[in-house]
Amino acid sequence: MENQKPPLPALKGIFFVTGTDTEVGKTWVSCRLLERAREAGLSCYGLKPIAAGCEATADGWQNEDALQLMAASSVKLPYETVNPVALKAAIAPHIAAQQEGKVVTLARLAGYVRGALNAHKADLILIEGAGGWRVPLNDREMLSGLAKELALPVIQVVGMKLGCISHALLTAEAIEKDGLQYAGTMANCFGDMDVREENLLTLRQHLPGAFAIV
Repeated sequence: MENQKPPLPALKGIFFVTGTDTEVGKTWVSCRLLERAREAGLSCYGLKPIAAGCEATADGWQNEDALQLMAASSVKLPYETVNPVALKAAIAPHIAAQQEGKVVTLARLAGYVRGALNAHKADLILIEGAGGWRVPLNDREMLSGLAKELALPVIQVVGMKLGCISHALLTAEAIEKDGLQYAGTMANCFGDMDVREENLLTLRQHLPGAFAIV
């Protein structure tokens, strides 16, 4: 396998970005894709509909991931448009919402996203999830339902660490079981990993769609 990472594609369209787990680099990869789009002369922006783990600022509670997406985007949007549901605690979103006495539903999130999509057109729009694919929003609904509600193709970010093969394959199976298009894999090589090249080759062989190393 090549030692040099190939350049990221300049994507067009609207995609949902999920991960094999939390802390696998969804935001980092999303920002690289947005930057690549900008370099190619494309308009682009990212949305983070729900974020758990925010800090108090002069402009209210804000999430670092959402701020990074805003900085990487060519279309400049208000913070509230990028991250309409900002939860304070860095824990599972449904638990964070319960602690704040909030009720978060798919209908509410889908309404926020549709409003942004209708008001702000762009060549590339990335809608970043929270954590992995099966993240609860409430007692009945999962965040994965947002991609299904909006009928979006899904990009999976795989954090290259021990256990990533099973996590990635199970996530891909769940996405396709939900009737959604698995648009491709971004393998995030964020640290040292034994036999990483062999793991990358295995993922490339077994996962559908495009494959890029970040």
